[in-house]
Amino acid sequence: MTQSLQWLAYVLLGAGILGAAASAATGRAAPAPPAVAAAGAGEQRVATERLRVQIVQTYPHDPNAFTQGLVLAGGRLFESTGLEGRSSLREVDLTTGRVLRRLDVPAPVFAEGLALVGTRLFQITWKHETVYTYDRDTFKKGPTFPYSGEGWGLCHNGQELVMSDGSARLTFRGPETFRAMREVVVREGGQPVDSLNELECVGPHVYANVWMTERIVRIDPKTGAVTATIDASNLLPAAERYGTDVLNGIAHDPSNDTFLITGKLWPKLFRVRFVR
Repeated sequence: MTQSLQWLAYVLLGAGILGAAASAATGRAAPAPPAVAAAGAGEQRVATERLRVQIVQTYPHDPNAFTQGLVLAGGRLFESTGLEGRSSLREVDLTTGRVLRRLDVPAPVFAEGLALVGTRLFQITWKHETVYTYDRDTFKKGPTFPYSGEGWGLCHNGQELVMSDGSARLTFRGPETFRAMREVVVREGGQPVDSLNELECVGPHVYANVWMTERIVRIDPKTGAVTATIDASNLLPAAERYGTDVLNGIAHDPSNDTFLITGKLWPKLFRVRFVR
């Protein structure tokens, strides 16, 4: 598929035209369920809390940014954007949405999730099986590390990097080598939750966007159980939906326990609380 056709497919998806055929049109196939055993009859199932988003504040966001990952650190907002020939690493002024610094990722690399470990930013890639690292303050490139399979979302829990690949699986990796150390399958009501995308590690939880939906799930990373599902469908008004793509991008602000969330090609970024 040519880049122009791929871009058209994403735009049509944002307009709600492609519907269920979007995966085939964009070249991003819906991930197959991982080969895992079904939950046993005696497996303990965790009750899922039902939450919604409460908007605290709204900020402008670059409508040309195909958001793949958000990181907030010390009041500074970093963003990874995707698409071939349009992928980038950015530092963004939260209040104005202005891009303060930008480093373009050369085509044909399609950049994905972003995480911060100390002063190093880690940016994974969709199909290039490579993670790039950068100095947070200069964007100077550091070592790269290989991995197998697709890269979608990434976060750091203080000890490990947690990565999604579009399936129901989370992989835990060492930040020094990016080597996979363990995996967990995410389940809700005993059933695998596929299409896990952008991730945010917050205390003992991992939050994940579920691709092609407007919900976020809160995951217990020890068991893979979904402990909460968050309805984020009330964020972007219908009048501003044309030309946009799916909800994606989560960053936690520990200073007031709020979250920054946005979407691919969205003109706004929202500070929210997750409430009942």
